[in-house]
Amino acid sequence: MKIQIENLSFSYAESAPLLKNIGFTLDSGRVISILGPNGAGKTTLLNCIAGLFKPVEGKILIEGRDMESLAHREIAKIIGYVPQIIVPTFSYSVLDYVVTGCAPHIGTFERPKQVHFDAAMAALEKMGITALKDKPYNEISGGERQQVSIARALAQKPSFILMDEPTSHLDYGNQIQVLKTICSMASQGYGIALTTHNPDHALLLGDQLAVLERDGTFTFGDCKEVLTEPFLNHLYGIDLRLEEISSVGRRVCFAPKL
Repeated sequence: MKIQIENLSFSYAESAPLLKNIGFTLDSGRVISILGPNGAGKTTLLNCIAGLFKPVEGKILIEGRDMESLAHREIAKIIGYVPQIIVPTFSYSVLDYVVTGCAPHIGTFERPKQVHFDAAMAALEKMGITALKDKPYNEISGGERQQVSIARALAQKPSFILMDEPTSHLDYGNQIQVLKTICSMASQGYGIALTTHNPDHALLLGDQLAVLERDGTFTFGDCKEVLTEPFLNHLYGIDLRLEEISSVGRRVCFAPKL
């Protein structure tokens, strides 16, 4: 299964286009890291792919079908979305909140069934956070809330999951755990697109990379080929280094000094 983004452009109101002529394909079983400085349009791009924003030009095709021809429920069965900022409104238990991810598979006037609670528990188990299941969602920490939101997307059982900075509220250990979960999800056939501010996270995930620059320049390709020292120094305007560390078996991005 695949999502094709073709010549996508987007602008807010009468402002200049924030996204211009964006084109790439997200395939099942692949991970795309979306990198770029603040204000370059990373979150906006995810919102367009999720069907929350309508592009001013271009198309988004799901298995060859124009997204605009699909009902919201159809899109929700295919694409899950984990936003960066989650503001809890009601005092749901964590389990009940994760069950709401099953909404695309529940009739309009139906109540969740045991199969939906089972799916929610399975998602909490996958994230390693079953201990939170009875806690009020609006009383857990921001990092825990982020993990619960990923579990909610898993319970939705989509083919693709979009994540807006999924590690932003997590301590370092949980950041790595979430990245491991993303790799595991891709190996199970999910297509994953996530935004990040951390080039080293993109290197850890490997696979594909999309880069948005403030001037609208868009670059897409294999992570190893796109991420070079000159490219990173240009993108962020600072001195960054890439080194192959044999003891860990990968390239590492770091700043040489302050």
